[in-house]
Amino acid sequence: MPGGRLTQQERQQIAAGLADSLAYAEIARRLDRPTSTITREVMRNGGPTGYRADLAHRATERRTHQRRQPAPRGAEAPAQAHGRDAEAVREYEETFTTLLMQQGLPKMTSRVLTCLFTTDAGSLTAPELVERLQVSPASVSKAITFLEGQGLVRRTRDERRRERYAVDDDVWYQSMVAAARSNFQLAETARQGVRVLGADTPAATRLENIARFVDFVGESIIRASEQAREILYTKPDATPAATHATTPGAPTEPPSDRD
Repeated sequence: MPGGRLTQQERQQIAAGLADSLAYAEIARRLDRPTSTITREVMRNGGPTGYRADLAHRATERRTHQRRQPAPRGAEAPAQAHGRDAEAVREYEETFTTLLMQQGLPKMTSRVLTCLFTTDAGSLTAPELVERLQVSPASVSKAITFLEGQGLVRRTRDERRRERYAVDDDVWYQSMVAAARSNFQLAETARQGVRVLGADTPAATRLENIARFVDFVGESIIRASEQAREILYTKPDATPAATHATTPGAPTEPPSDRD
């Protein structure tokens, strides 16, 4: 499998594949490249409908040139924690951002969410997000507002009373439950149409089938999400009483003088 950056000819083949409505996996197979490489290339350069090979190639050359330029004095990138490879981290963040964009999130929103996911603290202030992403405060504010509305981030305050934006371990549970509830609203609206159009009509039958399908899927999502959260995120009971009661071989307390 060839490595290195995509060539201009490969980008032209990508554009031709998109024009033929080929899947990313098929384009990747023809180029002998990972599917993730094709996905990231397309999503960072206009998406499947806006991708242009020549523009994508020039944009990549520009980004490469900018990365090779020496950083201004005092503006060096901070060292990565835990001995991480800075370039590998950057590539991973781009991959994760691209994946979130494929799921329907706007680009800036995806960048903010990726930044929160990949920070060890699990939370950042607005100025920290602005500095890390090199974007305007307004862009961060808009993205955070959207993510809060989707239940993907929450606001907290640290010991200095600074507002921080955090992601939780069960963020996907909250998101899936919210999506299932939205589907239940769709089912209820479909059933309203059944009453309006008449229960014995073809249109009403279609709407009832929609409602039943959405109900079934929504209930399955909630049930599976609750089971997953219980199994994956349940923390062991570490209270002293529980430890003495359940741990084999645990030392017993000496009898009290009052006994």
